[in-house]
Amino acid sequence: MARSAILNVMVQAAMKAGRSLSRDFGEVQNLQVSMKGPGDYVSQADRKAEEIVFAELSKARPGYAFLMEERGAVEGEDSQHRWIVDPLDGTTNFLHGIPLFAVSIALERQGQIVAGVVYNPAMDELYTAERGGGAFMNDRRLRVAGRAKLTDAVIGCGVPHLGRGQHGNFLIELRNVMAEVSGVRRLGSVALDLAYVAAGRMDGFWETGLSSWDIAAGILLVREAGGFVSDMDGGQDMLDAGAVVAGNEPIQRALLKTVKKPLAAR
Repeated sequence: MARSAILNVMVQAAMKAGRSLSRDFGEVQNLQVSMKGPGDYVSQADRKAEEIVFAELSKARPGYAFLMEERGAVEGEDSQHRWIVDPLDGTTNFLHGIPLFAVSIALERQGQIVAGVVYNPAMDELYTAERGGGAFMNDRRLRVAGRAKLTDAVIGCGVPHLGRGQHGNFLIELRNVMAEVSGVRRLGSVALDLAYVAAGRMDGFWETGLSSWDIAAGILLVREAGGFVSDMDGGQDMLDAGAVVAGNEPIQRALLKTVKKPLAAR
């Protein structure tokens, strides 16, 4: 596949950060970990990966703004472009030696996500997408799964943990989805969840309580693989709402309807 210059910059940044994460992943037991909040850990590896991404992208496009998980918002001279970065999505997996984590980088131009990269260094899987150019995994073109019924579908989700609210609402959503689908999966990395939907490994995905850096790149991957993404109200305010429902057209539509149902009486 032919990549644009800007996507090559993103890929190089993600892979350089990924190599750093891989080295730290091999020494995960020795990492010094600080508490950022209940159940929300941040490690030296996380910060180091973010510094690498920031340095690489700043060098290539000095005027672009940033929105990063650790560093927060960084204003740039170019008001039309913004990098949205999660240097380590799946931190809890990483710290427990589970090889499901990723570097996620998206480029926003005039409010639209136009390029995205999700890289899992533990499995050496590189997911890329450009608006109008398709989605790829290690140069293989991606397409969302073709299943049309929830009864045949495997659906991914996020599970609110310690320190997160909405446990009761999630249990209602989960109970409704469990009654309709073939299986439910929780990977622990939203970026990879959406990449897996794009790759047809999962048929759909939903989660709330997210940050824009969790989902920006993954949203474009799903769309460029022929899928559909909305917020929980069926609109396109995913980044601000912090919620996402994804799948192919019939699955996304049915999943959205299912998670919005009230809990059925016993």
